[in-house]
Amino acid sequence: MTDPVTLRTVLATSPLSTPLKRHVITSPRVRLDFAEVSPVHEAFAPMVRKQAYDLCELAIVTCLQAIAYDRPIVMLPVVVASRFQRGCLISHRARVPAVADLAGKRIGVRAYTQTTGMWVRAHLAEDYGLSTESVHWVTRDPAHVEQYHDPRFVEHMASPKSLPDMLRDGDIDAAILGNDLPKGDEFAPVIPAAATKDLEWWRQHRFMPINHMMVASRDVSRRDPGAVKEAYRLLAHAHGLSAVPEDEPSPVVFGFAALREPVLWIIDACMEQGLLPRRLGLDEVFGPAEDLLGGLPD
Repeated sequence: MTDPVTLRTVLATSPLSTPLKRHVITSPRVRLDFAEVSPVHEAFAPMVRKQAYDLCELAIVTCLQAIAYDRPIVMLPVVVASRFQRGCLISHRARVPAVADLAGKRIGVRAYTQTTGMWVRAHLAEDYGLSTESVHWVTRDPAHVEQYHDPRFVEHMASPKSLPDMLRDGDIDAAILGNDLPKGDEFAPVIPAAATKDLEWWRQHRFMPINHMMVASRDVSRRDPGAVKEAYRLLAHAHGLSAVPEDEPSPVVFGFAALREPVLWIIDACMEQGLLPRRLGLDEVFGPAEDLLGGLPD
């Protein structure tokens, strides 16, 4: 019997990854060697620039940019993290701006390309007609994909302050944060009834806003496509242990059919915000994975 193929893997701990990390689900064909990277976005640049891992969680905006700039990744039809986003736009409770007054204001976000920022900007445009270019975006980090350069209306901050500190000091009017949203009452959401609007959006579109996908390196996809295919099967098995009912929002999604409309929606939003150099076709986005995973159910 041959030894299993080892795939160096980055996947944040979640109900999806826990059965795999605890070896509840295993395979004689593949061993997933998990590298713990926290926060997980610190794995994104090494993945798209150097293929630092065989399998890696990756933000969907970074995925699409990597495809557009021909970086060596293959986006698998696996959503590993989604969340509702409107509540991620916050301000200091003492001076919360009205959404109608955000044009011309300074809004901080870790990176202009951060997927949470893309979603918040898309919601502001969809709900309030607020164009991306009408806001002054203040950022700290560059794009994970080196070839991308931020638009002219984006400023890179020189201050070492955190976004919450910049809100406290009045350096910015609002900020977009994700998993690092501060606790307590000092800060307040900018979008009124954010949770209600998010649920209405889900009822209309039938998918949660996608944050992170699973990708494979191009090298391992060419060197051992069977191992990647087996890893996909393991992920699908793990998902089956914690899948939510179809009539509830799910943060994890599998399959090409379920992802085509969401990805088209995201491509449109990325084009409006200047996040892509050109419009991608679904054949570019899904074609390599369809070839890789051929024969598996959609």
